[in-house]
Amino acid sequence: MTSAQRAASAGAEDPQVYGPTVADVVGRALADLGAGHVFGVVGSGNFVLTEALRRGGVPFTATRHEGGAATMADAYTRMSGRVGVVSLHQGCGLTNAMTGICEAAKSRTPMLVLTADSPAAALRSNFRIDQDTLVRSVGAVSDRVYSAATAVADVTRAFRTAVAQRRTVVLNVAIDIAAAACSVAGPVESVVAPAGVRPDGDSVARLAETLRAARKPVFVAGRGARSAGPAVAELARACGALLATSAVANGLFTNEEFALGISGGFSSPATAELIAGADLIVGWGCALNNWTMRHGRLIGAGTRVVQVDDDIDAIGAYRPVDFGVLGDCAATARDVLAALRSSGSPGQNGYRTGDVAERIAKSARWQDVPVEDSSTADRIDPRVLTIALDEILPSQRIVAIDSGNFMGYPATHLSVPDEFGFCFTQAFQSIGLGLHTAIGAGFAQPHRLPVLGAGDGGFLMSIAELETAVRTGTPLVAIVYNDSAYGAEVHHFGDADHTTVTFPETDIAAIAEGFGAIGVTVRSARDLTPVREWVERYRTGEQQRPLVIDAKITSDGGAWWLAEAFAGH
Repeated sequence: MTSAQRAASAGAEDPQVYGPTVADVVGRALADLGAGHVFGVVGSGNFVLTEALRRGGVPFTATRHEGGAATMADAYTRMSGRVGVVSLHQGCGLTNAMTGICEAAKSRTPMLVLTADSPAAALRSNFRIDQDTLVRSVGAVSDRVYSAATAVADVTRAFRTAVAQRRTVVLNVAIDIAAAACSVAGPVESVVAPAGVRPDGDSVARLAETLRAARKPVFVAGRGARSAGPAVAELARACGALLATSAVANGLFTNEEFALGISGGFSSPATAELIAGADLIVGWGCALNNWTMRHGRLIGAGTRVVQVDDDIDAIGAYRPVDFGVLGDCAATARDVLAALRSSGSPGQNGYRTGDVAERIAKSARWQDVPVEDSSTADRIDPRVLTIALDEILPSQRIVAIDSGNFMGYPATHLSVPDEFGFCFTQAFQSIGLGLHTAIGAGFAQPHRLPVLGAGDGGFLMSIAELETAVRTGTPLVAIVYNDSAYGAEVHHFGDADHTTVTFPETDIAAIAEGFGAIGVTVRSARDLTPVREWVERYRTGEQQRPLVIDAKITSDGGAWWLAEAFAGH
């Protein structure tokens, strides 16, 4: 029996069994429901809520900024499979967290934001804002604890919405409600993710027939297929399809012979050419948006496009499709495979040839593409840097990527062990989320090394949380691609005056040392010796201080992946 259920059985006869206030009930109910980890900045409005979560056994990490807390919880949820929680003060605490909440909402991350709110009667409170409207404006769900009598039901409803609908839910608790005596608590019902939606028989038959007819099929799996990797891969083997992923699902098919890597702006030349040569592209839980399809350039003339998704609004949202299949990706893949096998004609296997296998093995990875080294006496080519670090850093890693002109280098040249080795908080395309992402992912996968790829602008924007990594003993490696500029604007606005987006040389390694981390300045491959030494200490369990690599990089003349994005705008 959970603590909430014990309280419910006692009821009003002994209100002290569960706690004297709504805040106690709310925090403890979330603990009983299975909240995984809570991140936040504690103020007067959320102090009791946070303490109740801690008493319930939910680990708490104090962050230096609410925005950091929101993205840490987002990354934790993505990489752990459990519901992460953010704890916030009312008003300014919530507004500080909004960019991270927006990213999570756009990514359909099932996390819960527990925020205090001003009392309804406090019309002149300095903290008073329309929190419900603010939350809904960024695509999150706004819910509320309405009274002491409904507290457990309200918390359970919010938690269920997050899990069952894959939504980011903000649960508002007005501080007068939070302080109210709560003598009656209903039982906490278990919240289970709903079973995957089975596709209808006609859709299964149509997709099976389409696969039989295809000569060169390619499967592109996205966020919605991250739990369906084995089923989709088995179907691909049966019908001869090559496998690719969107950026957020990177690593899903790491060990598959016919895996192409990331489809879209991060595709290697060989990968892009093979995808563009397909006569059928099937998106599995993948939006097939402009990033993933390079503004349609990866869809050849006459190529058929099919989309499988359990969200009907996602089908055809970004581009026309020949038809859509409404269903869970794993369930759909299994049903289509059964249909192919029952017919005795699994497909032509036209794209799984020896020549294609050899080409994938030799050139699908960016690490295998020759580099024309642009390094100078005092600056290192970012590709040379990243290829070297890929060899030095442990293979059991979680790669987190900030946003910016540099972002393709860690995304393309750092390998990952599986789909839980890559955390890509890029739905809102905000810079400054990468460090938070790496820390949250590290809490979710403590046996793996968090590796951050960030630009100098994004890293400095978020650097307060470096203290959080130091304080919590997170053995983080941050690769800062330092070009002393907001590189996208420098490279993609031609001959314009760039004084607003360029900056003086900054010694980021020295700043990192001031936070208690280890700072290393890298201008050439010879400067990587301290990185190797840090890794050796990490392997033996001796190293706990984060490592910040201040990499002074050469200009790339404008990253091609952002050139395409800017052209699309």
